[in-house]
Amino acid sequence: MKHVIIGAGAAGISAAKTIRELKPSDEIVIISGDNAVYSRCMLHHYISGERSKDSISFIDDDFFTKNNIRWVMEKTVTGVSTNEKTVHFTNDAETFDNLLIATGADSVELPLFRTRENNSSNVFGLRHLSDAKAIKDCAQKAENIVIIGAGLVGLDAAYSLIELGKKPVVIDMFNSILPLNLDAYTAKVYKKKFEQAGCIFRLGKKVSSVDMGANGDVVSLTLDSGEKQPCDMVIVAIGARPAVNFLTNSDIECNNGVIVNKYLATNKEGIYAAGDVAGLSGIWPNAVKQGEVAAKNMCGIPTVYDDAFAIKNTINYFGITTLSLGLTDPGEGDTFDIRSSKCKYEKIILRNGVVVGVILQGDIAHSGFWQYLIKNKVDVSKIKRPVFSLSFADFYGLRENGEYEWVI
Repeated sequence: MKHVIIGAGAAGISAAKTIRELKPSDEIVIISGDNAVYSRCMLHHYISGERSKDSISFIDDDFFTKNNIRWVMEKTVTGVSTNEKTVHFTNDAETFDNLLIATGADSVELPLFRTRENNSSNVFGLRHLSDAKAIKDCAQKAENIVIIGAGLVGLDAAYSLIELGKKPVVIDMFNSILPLNLDAYTAKVYKKKFEQAGCIFRLGKKVSSVDMGANGDVVSLTLDSGEKQPCDMVIVAIGARPAVNFLTNSDIECNNGVIVNKYLATNKEGIYAAGDVAGLSGIWPNAVKQGEVAAKNMCGIPTVYDDAFAIKNTINYFGITTLSLGLTDPGEGDTFDIRSSKCKYEKIILRNGVVVGVILQGDIAHSGFWQYLIKNKVDVSKIKRPVFSLSFADFYGLRENGEYEWVI
């Protein structure tokens, strides 16, 4: 049996490991556009110089040889022929018995900008190692660096540039940074630290037009307020979209990502998808789990992917760690409790007695407990004690035989 995997990210590598464990003699081929395996979460550390290309890898140096995996690197996949079971890529093709599409996602581009392919050499996304290399090179000479987007990718970029001695300007249409990950209080803590380090925020503003120089590079931005923002480098960090362009002429069903069922199978037999490309929760642990599930199904072991719950993110800037789970702000009818001190902030959101959101900043100990409650929709209202005093001990009772059992 021959298994082909498109993509060498978290989902693809996880799938390859699992297939090799289950099928020691099967053929495995990984096709990727990169010549390195790397953690996308670590790209900003590469930009800052904190880590090298090798140290952002999450596999052993001998991973491919040790696991007898053939890696076809630096190839752009151009299409998939489902009837012939063939993957087409740069000047070549690869047949398969089973195929896993794990191509991840690409940065969303603003229509206002011409891309690097169209001679705008100072506009970048931050999704791939090639992006990080290009940003690092350009930043050496750039003085007026603008980042569009104050989400995680935008702030990762800003943090890395600050470590290079730059003072980036961050523009975002929202009035708060990290609006999808944090509440107003915890976001404000980070905003203050970034500003103290020299970062400038232009929040609640949009870019309405772009001025290009004679060479096609961006030289300034005009905001919807009418203000001009000079720049000699722009990083666009407004989101990502599943990398499915190579499937445009394919009969594999897509809708903002490859459509998969609970087994991560597509509409075509023997073809699966996992990770960001499938539009599922794309954080690292989930992508790894999806790769494992897809691999088991590729090996004939029916396995359902039912772990849609996701940690929004663990964030660490300037030595301050924050973990957010589920909702960050209460909705209509929800209740919440906050406990804070000089170095610690905790927020618990409840809906009908069930914990639906948690934010921990400064100290994220015991986060596994809150994650378990959210994931399993445990009703904590049955325990008549303050929510912050709860622990696993509150949910177990002692049987007559001396064993503990779940009692809620």
